[in-house]
Amino acid sequence: MALICSIQSKTATIQRSSILVLNYLRNNNSRSGSGVFQQHCSFLSSQEVFLKKTPLHDFHVAHGAKMVDFAGWSMPVQYKDGLIAEHHQCRNDAALFDVSHMLQSRVLGKDRIRFMESLIVGDIESLVEDSGTLSVLTNENGGIIDDLIVSKVSGDNLYVVLNAGCADKDRVHIEAKLEEFRSTGGDVNFETIPNRSLLALQGPSMAKVLQAGVTYDLSTLTFMKTAVMSVFGIPDCRVTRCGYTGEDGVEISVPDDKAVQLAETLLNSGEGDVKLAGLGARDSLRLEAGLCLYGNDIDKKTSPVEATLAWTIGKRRRQEANFPGAEIILKQLKEKPSRKRVGVISNGAPARAGTPILNEGGEQVGQLTSGCPSPTLKCNVAMGYIETKYAKNGTQVKLQVRKKQVEAKISKMPFVPAKYYTGK
Repeated sequence: MALICSIQSKTATIQRSSILVLNYLRNNNSRSGSGVFQQHCSFLSSQEVFLKKTPLHDFHVAHGAKMVDFAGWSMPVQYKDGLIAEHHQCRNDAALFDVSHMLQSRVLGKDRIRFMESLIVGDIESLVEDSGTLSVLTNENGGIIDDLIVSKVSGDNLYVVLNAGCADKDRVHIEAKLEEFRSTGGDVNFETIPNRSLLALQGPSMAKVLQAGVTYDLSTLTFMKTAVMSVFGIPDCRVTRCGYTGEDGVEISVPDDKAVQLAETLLNSGEGDVKLAGLGARDSLRLEAGLCLYGNDIDKKTSPVEATLAWTIGKRRRQEANFPGAEIILKQLKEKPSRKRVGVISNGAPARAGTPILNEGGEQVGQLTSGCPSPTLKCNVAMGYIETKYAKNGTQVKLQVRKKQVEAKISKMPFVPAKYYTGK
């Protein structure tokens, strides 16, 4: 999820972007990189032999992927066509991402909803069966431990997908809270789901491609709905209509031993032009979609209100005020926080994470947390935190990019309109 290339003119852009990306990957301490690669990514070396591998690892290598160390996993950052081509592929047709490094888990027991709601701000009780929501794990100070998707599925469990980079600490946190909950008589269990891969098929052609391989009517599977079905003859696949690109898409949980088969089938479905895409394009897509990257745009010192994620806090949860950090978070909802996550648009030299945001007088009033040249918009897009009084859309600011001050303005997000399928 984080990396990108530079786009300033039609021809020079592609050449310059490729150079920028490769230079960054060779030195992951460089400020020219953005997002996830500053936190989690580096080129593989002969010494890095203990990286975890998804069941699709050899498949990626065979398809010409450039592999990187991402949060302890060997993952594809790009394929032969490059990041920009992969980005446009997702926006215009369909792209296939391997996201098997994400932690798939489930929460079981009669008190599973009450337990989950003791950790997050979301209203799980009110979810319709076989639907899910984005939520955040919070700490007692109102900070975000991680963002996650929780689905209330048929049967006796919740299906929970956690970030790869946070998986270990999330598991420790959840299991500690589990013991506390059980000590008071709560009936709940938490377990990771073994031997499952996760593929994300994203883009406007997704439904046409996937519908050819399922008997389930995908027009009824709206955004954040989930269902178990056979996919191209592979039984027991969980298909959830969601994604990290801003496009219509699904994430397909498939048995490990069928992951390569499913990937090959999707690439050769004949119902659309499906191509592989890596972490680099995934990052530029999510940034255009205004979506947060944990560790960059949100962290344990950032509240949902500051991060403009207040919509994740259910109405009932606000009234009951019984989630971690509720007092602080609800006070911010009422009085407004001192800072706010905003979108920023600029031209010229691209601004990356860590870039100071200045007011018209040259005083620092904020800082970028992610940034890249936008392949879709042909300008630079970024997000970051700024003092609330400067957060209004259209406000003129400056970015301190190395020794130069670059003109910029505060912009609403998403930068590229979301195309989630709601059935309307």
